[in-house]
Amino acid sequence: MVKRVCVYSSSSNTLDQSYYEAASLLGKLLAQSGFDIVYGGSNVGTMYTIAKNAKDYGAKIYGVMPEKLYDFGVYSDECDEFYLTGNMRERKAKLDELSDAVIAMAGGFGTLEEVSEMIVQKQLGYNKKPIIFLNTNGFYDNLFKFFDNIIFESFAKENAGEIYFSAKTPQEAVEYLINYKPNKKQLTPDDIYTSVIKVSV
Repeated sequence: MVKRVCVYSSSSNTLDQSYYEAASLLGKLLAQSGFDIVYGGSNVGTMYTIAKNAKDYGAKIYGVMPEKLYDFGVYSDECDEFYLTGNMRERKAKLDELSDAVIAMAGGFGTLEEVSEMIVQKQLGYNKKPIIFLNTNGFYDNLFKFFDNIIFESFAKENAGEIYFSAKTPQEAVEYLINYKPNKKQLTPDDIYTSVIKVSV
């Protein structure tokens, strides 16, 4: 059962206003639907917008931040629970540990790293969490084209696109979460590895 949703998003305060509006609505809808929020623990960017709005509507928020960023003073003191980690790798592991689902909003390299790791974990059967891209303004369209090319060039199985879900709106993302049912099929090597083709050189 999904209870805590980890949201990956931006720490920038200089984005187009539409991204903050999407973050605000996502936080509100998640809280109203009974979900709590796990996030990077910051007081800046869309990540804070999501957490603040979710808390305003009754959700608990769990922040996770590495010590180096904490020392910059960008942490939020509004978290119900706050965890300090030694580095970014430990932070990702703690975010994973605390959450039952993942939503990636528009973000930078950190967001891409975080959600990519979760896709691989699900691909290999380490989790069965819902993984959602909130594709505000078509932000991830080019990334999805790249994913399609990965599959087309046989670097991933044809069903790899089933690992994640692309939502155009916060409403669509939350609806997917509410109705999500994990695949109960036991993974086999054929589900993970592409066929080996011997090539003469």
